[in-house]
Amino acid sequence: MIFGPIDILVFVVFVVAVISIGIVKSRNESTSEDYFLAGRGLSWWLIGFSLIAANISTEQFVGMSGNAASHIGLAIASYEWMAAVTLVIVGFCFLPYFLRAGIYTMPEFLEYRYNSAARLIMAVATMFIYMLLLGAVTYSGALTIRTLAGKMGYDVSLLSGSVVIGVIAMVYVAAGGLKACAWADLIQGSALILGGAVIMIFAFAALGNADEAAAVSDAGTGEVVYKSFAQSQSSIERFWELNKARMNMFLPRNDRTLPWTALLLGLWIPNFYYWGLNQYITQRTLGSASLAQGQKGIVFSAFMKLLVPFVIVVPGIIAFNLYSKDMQLEAVHDNVAVMVKYYKANPSTDFLERIENPSNEQIQQWGSDRMMIAVFDSEDVLAQTELNSPYILPLTKTDYEQITVDEYTVFKSDDQSWASTYPILAGELGPYNMNVQESAQTGGTGISTEKFVAYKYDTAFAQLLGNVLPQNTGLVGFVLAALLGAVVSSLAAMLNAASTIFSMDIFHKYIGKTAEQKTLVMVGRCCVVVFSLVAIALAPQLGNPKISNSIFTIIQESQGFISPGILAVFVFGLLIHRAPAFVGVVGLLTNIAAYGILKLYVPGLNFLNRMAICLGLCLLIMAIMTVIKPLKEPIVFRQNTQIELTTSKTAKIFGVAIIIITLIFYIVFSPIGICK
Repeated sequence: MIFGPIDILVFVVFVVAVISIGIVKSRNESTSEDYFLAGRGLSWWLIGFSLIAANISTEQFVGMSGNAASHIGLAIASYEWMAAVTLVIVGFCFLPYFLRAGIYTMPEFLEYRYNSAARLIMAVATMFIYMLLLGAVTYSGALTIRTLAGKMGYDVSLLSGSVVIGVIAMVYVAAGGLKACAWADLIQGSALILGGAVIMIFAFAALGNADEAAAVSDAGTGEVVYKSFAQSQSSIERFWELNKARMNMFLPRNDRTLPWTALLLGLWIPNFYYWGLNQYITQRTLGSASLAQGQKGIVFSAFMKLLVPFVIVVPGIIAFNLYSKDMQLEAVHDNVAVMVKYYKANPSTDFLERIENPSNEQIQQWGSDRMMIAVFDSEDVLAQTELNSPYILPLTKTDYEQITVDEYTVFKSDDQSWASTYPILAGELGPYNMNVQESAQTGGTGISTEKFVAYKYDTAFAQLLGNVLPQNTGLVGFVLAALLGAVVSSLAAMLNAASTIFSMDIFHKYIGKTAEQKTLVMVGRCCVVVFSLVAIALAPQLGNPKISNSIFTIIQESQGFISPGILAVFVFGLLIHRAPAFVGVVGLLTNIAAYGILKLYVPGLNFLNRMAICLGLCLLIMAIMTVIKPLKEPIVFRQNTQIELTTSKTAKIFGVAIIIITLIFYIVFSPIGICK
């Protein structure tokens, strides 16, 4: 991949324009309302683009396209298409209450409806989750930078990429607050959709010219096969032949990532939490100039959510078709330590062989009937050796000796393509190492888990960037700038939200009750700096393959500790006006405890189904307590704002149309539609 002079120029101009416009448009932020809510003056088009830019990041470009590259395929688009429906409902069922209350933050609404304890619990829990999200978004951006830099011949560490991303976001958020984010998002949101469309067009062109491509022949087992094409076949025909099994929105109910059962309830929970109750998203709508402007902005963003799978998910699927072998090579880095541990735990294995300082001839002639643990005396010797096979696992002698294996270790793979990609090991491994059976018989504890990966799916989008775009035309520079903008805009949104929650829900509420407006703004800016440093420090740690093979899954699953409880408490409080104040606290704490217990003792339960169970439990307990001790008088939602609260009829009409289109998509891409 070549990053030519034209690409550099386009990249620099884009980044400078985004930062400059964001800061210039947000000068003189003297009050907390100016800094945290853009003076409550955002128009619908700013809100719409800002919602999309805050949402779409490398979490989608890296994580979602990575999931699409795996056996999951188009099914991962449910996060986008169900979000379109969710947004419409939020705009007309949730937003009127929030704007009427005149709140700064979502935790503040819990005090408005319940009590200050509920507000504090949500604020603290949300800030902890935001720390993980800040690290996850920064990591996914740094991973893309590292992968692309590698294709250009540079070695860029995850930490270096994290520093670049974190500092850029920190500068303009600290300077301009929400208004800086919104104006920067206007440019970045447009570039995201356009950049994704460019990638999709060139990805289809590359598929049309390919002689051979990989297919996941069975989405249920992840079996990978390679197919050749007749020259007369169009790129669309090839795409369908390769990916028919993955163009189904409904995966088997035993799928660990996104079973069809999760679509019934589980997936709605993170959607409603994220789009309706999540501070870094709702902060844009809380800054609306009026209810009508907020609703129009939400519906506009819902329309753009319908387009996202076509510019992110479909390219991710094509990336695996074209570059599965490159993804397999990328996974070698994650498998080295795991394979060494397996070898040390099972020294008699016939499928792993340890060779010290193998010659280039040995490496070039190595087949695929077993795997080589290539141990080199030093980094210098390793660097002089050509390694281009997924069956060769390179490391230095020092690193080899430092790797130890616990007495009782589980070796497994969550990657459904593992068995067909590495049959030599899959047959021997089975689901567990024999040491675990011994541990169970002796009552052993402290079992550790080591995960093998067949492909580094999260590099799917980077593979496309490095292979399908024409060089030195400015397109690479534009797409990279849009991708960096995606990371920065999402990170900026989270930094702004986290600083708002700390400043208003913790500092102003408990520490500086009489603080002046300038003090609150200064506290917010200091928080932005602190949270940026947290993101930079945490990001490299998320590259550990023992955590997960998908950053997208990490983000979604971790939010389960708060999202079902928050959704239950908000919905129950809005619908049941006689619910007493203490049920808000009970609902939040019940979910944290129940989700943790289920995750610990029922680890095989899909996290979306786990969320559904927790939501039901929270609502049940809250309902019982309300029946036992209801309020004597129903709660009244007072109006604490001067903005116009008239509902937009135009937005309502387009919102209904979006829901209908979404239902059509689910029918088309289903076992009874074109996938039959």
